[in-house]
Amino acid sequence: MIPPFLWRAFRANETAVHELNYLFWECTTRCNLHCRHCGSDCFASSADSDMPLEDFLKAFDTIPRESIAKPFTVVLTGGEPVLRPDIEEIGRALRSRGVSWSIVSNGWFYDEQKHKALMAAGLGALTISLDGLEESHDWMRGRSGSFLRARRAIELAAAEKRLNFDVVSCINRRNLSELEQMYSLLTSLGVKQWRLFSIIPIGRAASDKEMLLSAEEFRSLLEFIKNKRADKSAPMKVTFSCEGHLGKYDSAVRDTPFFCRAGINIASVLIDGTICACPNIDRKIFGQGNIYKDNFFRVWEEGFELFRSREKWARKGSCAECKLFRDCLGGGMHNWHGDISDGPLVCLRDLAL
Repeated sequence: MIPPFLWRAFRANETAVHELNYLFWECTTRCNLHCRHCGSDCFASSADSDMPLEDFLKAFDTIPRESIAKPFTVVLTGGEPVLRPDIEEIGRALRSRGVSWSIVSNGWFYDEQKHKALMAAGLGALTISLDGLEESHDWMRGRSGSFLRARRAIELAAAEKRLNFDVVSCINRRNLSELEQMYSLLTSLGVKQWRLFSIIPIGRAASDKEMLLSAEEFRSLLEFIKNKRADKSAPMKVTFSCEGHLGKYDSAVRDTPFFCRAGINIASVLIDGTICACPNIDRKIFGQGNIYKDNFFRVWEEGFELFRSREKWARKGSCAECKLFRDCLGGGMHNWHGDISDGPLVCLRDLAL
């Protein structure tokens, strides 16, 4: 276990240096599914046109060659990025600039032909969502057949040795009881990494009570992860995502202590050109500029003050008197939505007690 004072020193240094090495591109908000938990509220026919590749590359090319971290990853997200007809062209353009690229997909269109085409274009990493067994997953995704398509995609990706691949699952009241069966299924398919997360009440999930776990349910999720990680011979690593500090569970369900790297190492270019951090962060409050009027790299270097000085503003609401604040700093930045003077939407530490 890393001593807290050493981790705080490491975090402070990372924040001061703020080396950009992970860039999300919200390349489309079109989607073939209608997921209950969608933070972007995407639809098949989006009000926003797909951002042209040349617009994104113009922004990316403001990063001086000597300032491109090694490794550096561009993550295509949306919406469903595989809907873009030029996705292989995008991949080749990024590879030509010496950076890796990855996608986050629901797996619907990820068949053998698409897998071969994306690998040929240099796909380096892939995340596929699986949100329960068949009935639960299809309920969550709003379309019959979604589970079978996701399973097919998982089988293809898990068998590809050149691909850094993981499965991500949104755990809710419908699928919480299916964790053991999901674990068995994924290990049988050859999956090596499984990342679980709970819902912050944003997007469509804000008004859906079946998405939100009670404190008791949340602790049972953390106990499941803790127990799986305790078995060092297990064929698949299970982790909890970067939602927030988890109190006594923090070091038991992750490889390292909680650290929200949004605005520290992570940025995003959103569908309308907004420069922000992770795409689920409230872009109206935390947007830092726009690629259509600002130099992207200059914004990265000189902006993001709210992300890098959270001690100055985030002691509000449940965080005001919290003894863990200096380790948590208010949790994940996507936990601050709407009127942030009230504090974060959810305190995971309180749920984990």
